[in-house]
Amino acid sequence: MYIVVLALMFPTIAGIYLFGYRTLLVMAVSIAVAVLTEYGVKKLRKRPFVMDGSAILTGLLLALTLPPTIPLWMVATGSVFSIAIVKEAFGGLGHNIFNPALGGRAFMMVSFPAEMTSWVLPRGFVTDAVTTATPLAEGFVWQLDRLELYKAMLLGNIGGSIGETSALLILIGGLLLIALRIIDWRIPLAYIATVALFTFALGQDAIFHVLAGGLMLGAFFMATDYVTSPITPKGRIIFGVGAGLLTVVIRLFGGLPEGVAFSILMMNAVTPLIDRHIKVKPYGLKKEG
Repeated sequence: MYIVVLALMFPTIAGIYLFGYRTLLVMAVSIAVAVLTEYGVKKLRKRPFVMDGSAILTGLLLALTLPPTIPLWMVATGSVFSIAIVKEAFGGLGHNIFNPALGGRAFMMVSFPAEMTSWVLPRGFVTDAVTTATPLAEGFVWQLDRLELYKAMLLGNIGGSIGETSALLILIGGLLLIALRIIDWRIPLAYIATVALFTFALGQDAIFHVLAGGLMLGAFFMATDYVTSPITPKGRIIFGVGAGLLTVVIRLFGGLPEGVAFSILMMNAVTPLIDRHIKVKPYGLKKEG
């Protein structure tokens, strides 16, 4: 858990640099409320509270998926929902069906749609915060040259959530986790490749869709969650492909410009089914007859 938090420092620092020190308040509130909620729920359930880092990770991930200017009381509400409902109501760590941070974000999208889609430009563009659109919606970025747009999305010089804009720094953190064998490469590779191939086949800009929105953060840091993703290598590929297809369908044919959170949550729901049908052959077992 703490190694994943360390890897998340790359997009975290980028978010602070691009959107200002208020992002620290968003992250601090989200993390503190997540830890306190887990402590309180454990006490109510008469279960031991262990500082295993999972609540810290959930709070940080949730904060990184939020707009920089979102009211702090909304951040606290989303953090409580992530821990109390999505995680602890199912039995706590190891028993939750859905990714807690994404469950909290989905709850906030439904509850506070205006605030969850109110973005600001990075400080490199303007002196004062200005409401704008993300690359997946209509906005100033479409006025840029295509290569300039790619560069802006790679470095994070665009409107968006606190930790989702810099695809390059997310990629560095994700590759670090793969190198340390903390996460399996199959899910992010299958997820990103599916989005790229599917959008290309539909006549869309594949590079744009890979770099845009929360795809990179979701692929490396959320879809790879041990508890809510399949346990077999083949199952993880199926999970990544399914999440990629759902993301493209939501983006191009749904009512939301982004589809990462809901696509991963939907694949979380079918993970037990994947695990049931994609089984590992027991070591030493021989088929008779």
